[in-house]
Amino acid sequence: MGRERLIEIGSRYRSAAGSNEDVVVQLAVLGATGYVGGRLVPHLVERGHDVVCVSRQPERVAGLPWSGDVSVRRGDVLDPGGLAAALDGCETVYYLVHAMGTSDNFADADRAGARNTAKAAAAAGVKHIIYLGGLGGNEARTLSPHLSSRHEVGRLLASGDVPVTELRAAVIIGSGSASFEMLRHLVEVLPVMICPRWVTATRCQPVAIADVLHWLTAVLDLPAGDHRILEIGGPEVVSYRDMMSAYARCAGLRGRAVMPAPVLTPRLSSHWVKLVTPLPYGLARPLVDSLVNDVVVTPARDIRTVIDHAPLSLDDALANALRHIDDLDVSTSWMDSAPQRTPASPMPQDPQWAGGTVYSDERVEVVDAPIADVFAAVSGVGGDRGWYSGQTLWELRGAFDNLIGGVGMRRGRRHPDELRVGDAVDFFRVEACEPPHLLRLRAEMRLPGDAWLEWRLSEVPGGAKLRQRARFRPKGLLGRLYWWALIPVHTVIFRGLVARLAQEARSRAARGGRQSGAG
Repeated sequence: MGRERLIEIGSRYRSAAGSNEDVVVQLAVLGATGYVGGRLVPHLVERGHDVVCVSRQPERVAGLPWSGDVSVRRGDVLDPGGLAAALDGCETVYYLVHAMGTSDNFADADRAGARNTAKAAAAAGVKHIIYLGGLGGNEARTLSPHLSSRHEVGRLLASGDVPVTELRAAVIIGSGSASFEMLRHLVEVLPVMICPRWVTATRCQPVAIADVLHWLTAVLDLPAGDHRILEIGGPEVVSYRDMMSAYARCAGLRGRAVMPAPVLTPRLSSHWVKLVTPLPYGLARPLVDSLVNDVVVTPARDIRTVIDHAPLSLDDALANALRHIDDLDVSTSWMDSAPQRTPASPMPQDPQWAGGTVYSDERVEVVDAPIADVFAAVSGVGGDRGWYSGQTLWELRGAFDNLIGGVGMRRGRRHPDELRVGDAVDFFRVEACEPPHLLRLRAEMRLPGDAWLEWRLSEVPGGAKLRQRARFRPKGLLGRLYWWALIPVHTVIFRGLVARLAQEARSRAARGGRQSGAG
């Protein structure tokens, strides 16, 4: 949290800097650290709304980039005692809470949360509840447990005295969405898929996360009245096989062969999804169960009849998500420097499986030499000096890259000791150079994926800590096989490289800062 904000329970908060001006919080968000909530909050703030985030763990909100722009109150939908106080003074409440994946009995937890919220909102004088649920027919007997629970939550919220606007969506396209991540991992890993018949028959209307945020915000302007159900979706109705083909096309992968098989039940498919994707079984199972239901907007409830907005096409939504896919723990170092972040971008609160598979080889060495000398050793790699460790292996990789039409090792480097962003270093390109703390090289050899080699330095008593990290984001099954096959080679190269860099830094410090002539 910023120092000018105060975490408290109540309808008003005062500036910790000493201001006496009361600020009325008008919008409360339940589920602000979730996938949709974490994108909705900054979206609302950017449009001038005063937002309060109600969380059972306020410290989770305090670490997010936009935390200084909101007020945070402690509250839990499963603890009705404190929930009304947390909602006091709020005119509108966004209900974005979902227990799926966090509880074996998610339907029971969601049922209790909806009942408690309806009562607490009425007690706090809330005028409007906005809830994001799931599409699907209204026949509860034919709906999956997941979709049936989503509809039940809407009914329970509406059973109270506060008017409810319920938006219903199908698959949300954006990095971090569980449905999208399941789709993405399946298509990237498997060039051939044996799937249940409903993969080719069930109809779905996917929607971009940017459009979801637009509609969630736009319904604030609708007059509050009786319980209202509005259905949201993109412009296309497709099968899940169509979505897989679209993802492969947008990701630059070869077409995926999808072969329907009558023997695969949702339960068996859930175990297969757990094996191939990083989604936990408790999340994958209810999602797969829901794939047997058509999730398509009905004309009578189409939100576009009351809010004029043209949603993104499936290809555009996929392209936006793919443009911003990166591994979670590097999003702060890579994504923050991207030209623009969009609602489809990975965010710090996203689960660890969101945003892309990235393999890593990380080595740490504490060097008893000044940080400037350690950085000088690191920034001297490549060219005539070589790569300090496994030079023959590096040269063989360069020769193979030349053979298949890549840049190889012949480019060398512009200067033996100096580097700047954009410089070539053999088959790498300098992507970031911040002496004496960071050097990151991006690989430009031909690869079934994207690769980086990065060094981060920090001062410690008596010297510097050198953190070396090789990162690889695979493309398809070939990319994963490539990384796994080279693990023994990488172990030898990268272990030796960080040790030799430390040795070179010590030698340089002993020579008074002069570089050696060869690695």
